[in-house]
Amino acid sequence: MMRRRMPPAAALFDNDGLTLDTEAAWTRAEVALFAQHGQTFTIEHKRELLGTSMAASALTLERMLGRPGDELSAELYALVLEEVDAGIEPMPGAVALLRALRAAGVPLAMVSNSRRGFVELGLDAAGLTGAFDVIVTAEEVARPKPAPDAYLAAAAALNADPSACIVLEDSPTGVAAARAAGAVTIGVPSLPGVSLEADVVAASLEDRAVWRALGLDGAAA
Repeated sequence: MMRRRMPPAAALFDNDGLTLDTEAAWTRAEVALFAQHGQTFTIEHKRELLGTSMAASALTLERMLGRPGDELSAELYALVLEEVDAGIEPMPGAVALLRALRAAGVPLAMVSNSRRGFVELGLDAAGLTGAFDVIVTAEEVARPKPAPDAYLAAAAALNADPSACIVLEDSPTGVAAARAAGAVTIGVPSLPGVSLEADVVAASLEDRAVWRALGLDGAAA
């Protein structure tokens, strides 16, 4: 059990399914993609794709659908952009948590395996443009999650020691990246049946355990 009570040097947030409710948009796009290729998208497919980078998901989609991965990835990206453009909401508790961290003077970063254009579109649609001091995406590092590169880059951009940062993630891929970077981890699964090996695991960002872990014991959720 993590006993940290002071606010971290920085709080590093994943995007899809953790900060923004985009996993539903990804799922709708994935269902549509599979249907276009004569197959049914299942929860097993979803678990395998959850949190992966575009390059990794392209290889997985190629294996699942028997078509060139680059083409499938491009089709999926176009479909999900349409879904996000139609409207995205923050995950429950995300706005209040970000405001409390900002009030406590904690630097904030968004660290995502998605493309920057997708991340920025989602933040804008959710009314969170400018909420983060730094945004790092898979396009800007040599190795995406589960490698630690993106989290190390975000910590460096915020002049923070990675081991003094707290990472909030919803997928095993993201938690693995954060742990490899040496950060303390908070896991908030966005998909039933997903197990996260994080220092703290909570049902949502509204959970008091999340706030306590971030040193926000006295703040109101």
